[in-house]
Amino acid sequence: MARYTGSVCKLCRREGEKLFLKGSRCYSDKCAIERRPYPPGQHGQRRSKISDYGIQLREKQKLKRLYGILERPMRNLFEKSSRMKGVTGENLLSLLERRFDNVVYKIGFAASRKEARQLVKHAHFTVNGKKANVPSMLLKTGDIVVLKTKSRSSSKLSGSFEANSMREVPSWLEIDQANFQGTVRDLPKREDITSQIVEHLIVELYTK
Repeated sequence: MARYTGSVCKLCRREGEKLFLKGSRCYSDKCAIERRPYPPGQHGQRRSKISDYGIQLREKQKLKRLYGILERPMRNLFEKSSRMKGVTGENLLSLLERRFDNVVYKIGFAASRKEARQLVKHAHFTVNGKKANVPSMLLKTGDIVVLKTKSRSSSKLSGSFEANSMREVPSWLEIDQANFQGTVRDLPKREDITSQIVEHLIVELYTK
């Protein structure tokens, strides 16, 4: 399976904003975009005019990198969102938020979506009492994500959950820290998504 193995800090620099791909490092003065706030590469500091297509492409790339997915799954989610009732762009963001790995990250079990994806693949969680290890699985209202009892003995996992509990939790999720679990209270709405994404640019790009 194809996956990005390069420096994730370069991705933030390329998009010109923090995508919080490196966990706690993104909140420190070691963050690459704080130290070098320009695109990577030898021509990174040059000013260049960007076309309308380029603006749309950058927005799509930013969204893919934010959630850590490749082009094919992104295209599949877009096609799914276009068949749903409502605004296509908002539907797309809602579907991305409902991904299993993103929910694990939002609950606070991991410091980044990349780390959350790895934990999901290693089957550290159950959904509604059943084993679940597919990061792209879309959760629905009422689903309960629980850290397995065996995994709670890991000081890294339990410590990470406690440390990340200070993060702001979106209103569509509910956390029970004592039982190492989170519940999907409702489907995420546009106002619940704080990432600076201009979704209509992505829709325009895909519908060309």
